[in-house]
Amino acid sequence: VQLVESGGGLVQPGESLRLSCAASGSIVSGNVLGWHRQAPGKQREFIATVSDAGSTTYGDSVKGRFTVSRDNAKNTVYLQMNDLKLEDTAVYYCQYGDFLSNTYWGRGTQVTVSS
Repeated sequence: VQLVESGGGLVQPGESLRLSCAASGSIVSGNVLGWHRQAPGKQREFIATVSDAGSTTYGDSVKGRFTVSRDNAKNTVYLQMNDLKLEDTAVYYCQYGDFLSNTYWGRGTQVTVSS
C-alpha cells in the first residue's frame, strides 16, 4: 500500500488547514486510515483514525479541534485541523492498517504554525 500526504504548509495560530492522504495498492476491507505526527525532538504522537466503516478515534491533544474523515471511493483520508496552535507544528504522517496486521506509513507532510 502506498500513501501520499498533501496539504501541509505554514499557517498562523488560530487558522485552519486540511490534510489529505491518498492510499493506493493492495487495500483490503476492514482497514483503518489515520494520522500521527512527530515534532522535532519528540516521539511520534497518535492523532486520529477512521475505519472504512466510519468509526473514529482521536488523541486527547486534538479532540474538539481536529476532525478525521475519509472517502472510501477515493481511498483518501482527510484531517481537518482548526484553531491551530504553535504546538501543532510537526510532520504529519498518514498510516494504513488492516486486519491482516499490515501497517504502512506515508512520507509525511510538514505543518508549521507560526506567528
